[in-house]
Amino acid sequence: MQVVQMIRAQGLSIGEVCGDMKLGETAVRRWLAQVDAEQLGQLGIGKPLTAEQQRIRQLEAENRRLRGDVDILKKASAFFARQLR
Repeated sequence: MQVVQMIRAQGLSIGEVCGDMKLGETAVRRWLAQVDAEQLGQLGIGKPLTAEQQRIRQLEAENRRLRGDVDILKKASAFFARQLR
């Protein structure tokens, strides 16, 4: 994220960046907190910033959905097995 890089790498203040780019300080502070949390390996707040992190979140959600589908299929097969007896 360019805004975070400008503040961290270039040493600009949040106020300067917000004024130049017409951004709200609250949003920029959230972005900074998000980057800090993700660098520490935490989930942070909001959506992931990098494409890899977004893909991981998508795969985790798909994995949860598929596990739920497997549970439903197990229950259905047990139900039908009982019906055939």
